[in-house]
Amino acid sequence: MPWDELLWMFILLTVVAIFGQLWFHFVDSLLERAKRLLFRRGQPPVWHTLPGEKEDDDGHQ
Repeated sequence: MPWDELLWMFILLTVVAIFGQLWFHFVDSLLERAKRLLFRRGQPPVWHTLPGEKEDDDGHQ
């Protein structure tokens, strides 16, 4: 392959990769908006911490 064909292949692959990244971020943002619209009234999950462990006078648990 001559160098000009290799250059055009590289440019084509670069354009495809950039288009793929833009498409992914576009679709991802649409999905996030749909999630916010559909589930905006839902309460966030409650995270409970473990109960505190008590130590005796010797520093043992």
